Amino acid sequence: MSTARRSARSRSRGPSFTVRAGSASGERVRLSVLDLLTGTFATSRVFFYRTALDGAALRASLARTLAHYPLLTGRLARDADGGLSVVCNDAGAAFVEADADAPLPDYDYDSTVDKRLLRNVNPFMAVGHDEPVLTVKLTRMGGGCALGVGINHSVVDGTAYMTFMQHWAAEHLGLEHPAPCHDRAALDSLASLARPGAEEHSDQYAVVGRRQKLAFLWRVNKGATGMRTVGMRFTAGEIGAIKENAQAGLAGTGKWVSSADALTAHLWQVAAELRDRPADSRERLGIVIGARAALKGDLPEAYWGNVVTNVRPGMAAGELRAAPLSTVATVLRESLDGVTGAVMHDEIGFLESQRRAGRVKGVMSRMALEAFDNTVAVNNLGRLPVYRIDFGTGRPFWCQYPPNLIPWTFRINATPDDDAGRDVQLTLPREVAKAFDDPHWDRRLHAYAEPS
Repeated sequence: MSTARRSARSRSRGPSFTVRAGSASGERVRLSVLDLLTGTFATSRVFFYRTALDGAALRASLARTLAHYPLLTGRLARDADGGLSVVCNDAGAAFVEADADAPLPDYDYDSTVDKRLLRNVNPFMAVGHDEPVLTVKLTRMGGGCALGVGINHSVVDGTAYMTFMQHWAAEHLGLEHPAPCHDRAALDSLASLARPGAEEHSDQYAVVGRRQKLAFLWRVNKGATGMRTVGMRFTAGEIGAIKENAQAGLAGTGKWVSSADALTAHLWQVAAELRDRPADSRERLGIVIGARAALKGDLPEAYWGNVVTNVRPGMAAGELRAAPLSTVATVLRESLDGVTGAVMHDEIGFLESQRRAGRVKGVMSRMALEAFDNTVAVNNLGRLPVYRIDFGTGRPFWCQYPPNLIPWTFRINATPDDDAGRDVQLTLPREVAKAFDDPHWDRRLHAYAEPS
């Protein structure tokens, strides 16, 4: 069900609605220790369609879908130990409709989201206030529309976000979709499987003071306006050639690497050349990785929430720049293979011990803390089904992401062709990004492409 109201904070011409499931359990769902690592920022996407979508029909199917997602119509609340819960009171999701004078933009892998296409929530007001966990903004433009969807990151990772979008699209078309599992205790209970000593130390996480955490956030916000995103397209054929090159170097070893390993290794080497740090400097690659496979059998198959960790392989800068692609890709593969169920149990055990001690708000990943020093980060979203979200008028021709705020971050995305090709966006300080005005770097990035 939905109720219309005019939002005083809306910058858009058009009505704002509150969409509710129609019933409230009143349950207070305590978020998991992995949920707590993301902060209270939203994770957002904008889906562009050639045909305008019907707002009323979308709200009706959204209300039906939300009956299976009580956390998305609830409100975030702070726990006594510093953790977070969602009060499932069916306060509702925000749905805004708007009309834009501008024509529908063309697909452009080099650009990031225009914030006006999202209904934004201040992350510092997301807890303890009447702010929605889920926001939707439908903007009609000449030639089609944009559907901007934001979900508080403390509730979902990329996989859970897309599970919800697929469920909504299926509900809209009258199709069946598996119901999600919201039982956070299923994840937190894995702390009991942690090995001795895991509660005392973690290679993945550090506990920092309030001043250090605020200094990190200040540095992120201060530098955000000085960042530039550089986009690049790698065709399916080009990625096949990159993998073939990496795999050829492993002939006779019995080792293997995936296409994602090979592409990531190539990007890391290019970044190392661009950074040009002293040969003996330690370069790290922070890779965000989904841990559902590692926890298969430990969690319900339909578990819905954050199940993400990271790995941080390292090499000396000179070695990284000079090594064969196969060597670098193998370093990545071995690091990724190290994410096992036992490792995840230890991580969860450490995080749970910090929550029991009331230190959960001070926990940060070492990957984040090293972001401004020796780390290049990669978030590979290429396998997420962003181009399969069909509300009956066809698939989106473009899925756009907000800009990254952290320098030296690669985001690997699917392409509208929904094939083995990838769109890659690299966030850099503006002064460094000027290097890409030199054709040399374009040639280096596409060194494995067939000559045109």
